[in-house]
Amino acid sequence: MAVKIVRQPKKIALIGAPFSAAGFAPGTEKAPAALRAAGIIEKLQAAGYEVVDHGDCATRLFADDEEHRRARNLTEIVAGLNDLKLRAELAVKSGAFLLVLGGDCAEVIGLLTGARRYYKHLNLLWFDRDADLNTPASTPSGRIDGMVVAHIIGKGAPELVRFWSEAPLVREPDVTLFGLQRLDPPEQDFLGKSPMRHIHAADIQSKGAVNAAHDALAQVHADTREFVLHLDVDVIVEEDFSAVNVPGGGGLGFDDVRVSFIEFLKHKNLLGFDVAQYNPDKDPDGGGAKKLVDLLVEALSARLEALTAPAAEPAAGPEEMSSSGTTA
Repeated sequence: MAVKIVRQPKKIALIGAPFSAAGFAPGTEKAPAALRAAGIIEKLQAAGYEVVDHGDCATRLFADDEEHRRARNLTEIVAGLNDLKLRAELAVKSGAFLLVLGGDCAEVIGLLTGARRYYKHLNLLWFDRDADLNTPASTPSGRIDGMVVAHIIGKGAPELVRFWSEAPLVREPDVTLFGLQRLDPPEQDFLGKSPMRHIHAADIQSKGAVNAAHDALAQVHADTREFVLHLDVDVIVEEDFSAVNVPGGGGLGFDDVRVSFIEFLKHKNLLGFDVAQYNPDKDPDGGGAKKLVDLLVEALSARLEALTAPAAEPAAGPEEMSSSGTTA
């Protein structure tokens, strides 16, 4: 669609995705309300943003769905994505930066689909300890949360592969997986043959979070392409953040995630991101919500500073200095 999008660096479009239908346990559907209650809107406004709240999509709940063991809760998932897609389209058209609070990982399909209405090519930076490359044929669980990237690149249940009319939603070479620490054998086999880029948690730790983040930005061609970021907070090691459905040891500490995340958000070609898998049911004192809100606000504040800082003037050359009388 030939629509001129004028980007608004000081404007955030916030959308709640209270979804757990794709997940491994209930509770993540409560994340948008918990993050709102922890003050995310007020803190973003205090940081200098205009926040346009597009509200919450209808709640889509976790269920065992024993009738569809290879791809559970597809009807609910697709209904939620249709709702989110419409809100994302409106937000993208406004030129605002998108922030989707969720929820399960499938929500990113709605964000990407909304953005694809106005951007012909999009890249995806997948910040997660899991590759989510299973399909209904390979899944050990039947939960779509473990298959989201596969569906984005056009492999899996037709209801999701065709959710964007022109599969794939994002091409394999345009996806970079960042922070990998858990891989099922079929996922490992697939990555060995795929042009998809991937950076393991151990590599991030060895080269440093800033350098690894810059490598990932280069891999998604961030300087020349618009891209979307997905943040699954279970990428953070369990000792530093445990309010998730599937916590894990090893992987990235909070500081490595924080530093990488800030580098990603400072990039001008990032259109928006979703944050997934925070589960308030596993955070009885609300400490996890506060920690997550503080992380989001810090990174978004760094983005605002980077995008609104005045451009440095080039140093004057010898000829300019001579003509102005500042040299003999």
